[in-house]
Formats: sequence, C-alpha cells, structure tokens
Amino acid sequence: MTLIAGLVAVVTLYLVLQMLRTANPSVVARGVKIGGGVAALGVAAFVGMRGELAVAIPLGIFGAGLLGWSPFGTSGFFSRTQQSPGRTSRVRSQFIDMVLDHDSGDLRGQIIAGEHQGRSLDEFGLTQLVGLAETFDPESRALLESYLDRRFAGWREDPKSNGAGRQGGQVGRPASSKMTEEEAYQILGLQAGASADEISRAHRSLMKKLHPDQGGSTYLASRVNEAKDTLLHRHRS
Repeated sequence: MTLIAGLVAVVTLYLVLQMLRTANPSVVARGVKIGGGVAALGVAAFVGMRGELAVAIPLGIFGAGLLGWSPFGTSGFFSRTQQSPGRTSRVRSQFIDMVLDHDSGDLRGQIIAGEHQGRSLDEFGLTQLVGLAETFDPESRALLESYLDRRFAGWREDPKSNGAGRQGGQVGRPASSKMTEEEAYQILGLQAGASADEISRAHRSLMKKLHPDQGGSTYLASRVNEAKDTLLHRHRS
C-alpha cells in the first residue's frame, strides 16, 4: 500500500512539474500568490480562535495583502489595492494588435493584416506561430516573440523553433517611426491628458510585470519606457 501511494505521489509530482514547465509564468505566479493568501488567512483564523491574536493579526494582514487587499484603503480593511481594475495596455504593429491585462499580466493578440487577418494568436500552435514570424516585419516579429515568451516558456530552446527568435526582444522599433501620444497612452493604459504622476505610476506598475529581470519581455519593456518618455516630454514642453 505504501509503495502504491509513493508511485501515485511521484506520478502526480511529475505531472505538476510538466504543467508548470509549459504554463504561463504570470498565471503560475498568480496561483501561488492566491494559494498563499488563502492559506495564510486560514492559519490566521485557526490561531485566532485559539486566542493567539499577536500571531493571528499580522498573519491575517499578510494573507490579505497576498490576495490584493489593503488595511489602509479608503473603504476600510477589505479595500482592493488595485487602483484601476480592468485596465489594459495596447501595442500595435503592422501585423499584430496585442493587449496586456494589467491585473493578470496576460497577453492577448490578434492578427490584423495578411492571410490570417482577424484570427487570434491563441488559435495557433508554437510551430505555426514561429512560421508566421518569418513573414512579419521586425516590429511585428518582436511583438510576437513577446507573446511566445508568455505562452510557451522556454520556446527559444525548442528545436522546432529552427533558431527563430534567438535574439528576440532585441529587434528594435524602426528608427524612422516615432511613437505618437495616442499610442503612448494606449501602451500605458491611460486616458488622454493623464498627469505626470499618473504616467509615472502606470510605468512603474507595468515594468514590474514586463521587466526582463522579472522574466518579462525586453521589447515590451522598451515600448513602455518609450511611452513614458513620450508623454513626460509633452509635460515638460
């Protein structure tokens, strides 16, 4: 019986590791954060019922923080720290319209030109998307590679990629193409006329999700930086 239980545990662990290897990193991180928050609140409730409030209160605050709640919000303890739920950023190129969800960090993309116009990137597998990248302009290719980094962790080491994207995220925006203010607002997920403080806050929030040191995209991080510089230059002018 012990041997069977051990085999089941090994198989389960293997399957979980396989899922984590191919899963979207932002989804995994969000799941771990939510799970930790629920566990912390559960332990805090248990300890609190035993009268150990000195342990239960800080543990409860920690768990609530993991779930996105703040004790210092304007509406009491259970007030979301998210200032703009549902905010998104949009980055467009010649072939792709990409949307980043600020809350989850998920990327959704749609092809807006060419043979597959109107189709979602989610409809294609890795091999198909790598093949499409070869037909795109450099900017669209860099944007697609950012999507692949989120959806297919480790795809650059996959032999099926045939070497495509080995310098992903380093493909620059054409030097002759200058970002407009409208595009900058869309990238930062802001309304036209946003203040300098709002621009800086949106930039910091996005960079936490997109910075290469955090497993994000070099290309998208560069576009976010460019959007901030474009709008702050307007404020300084």
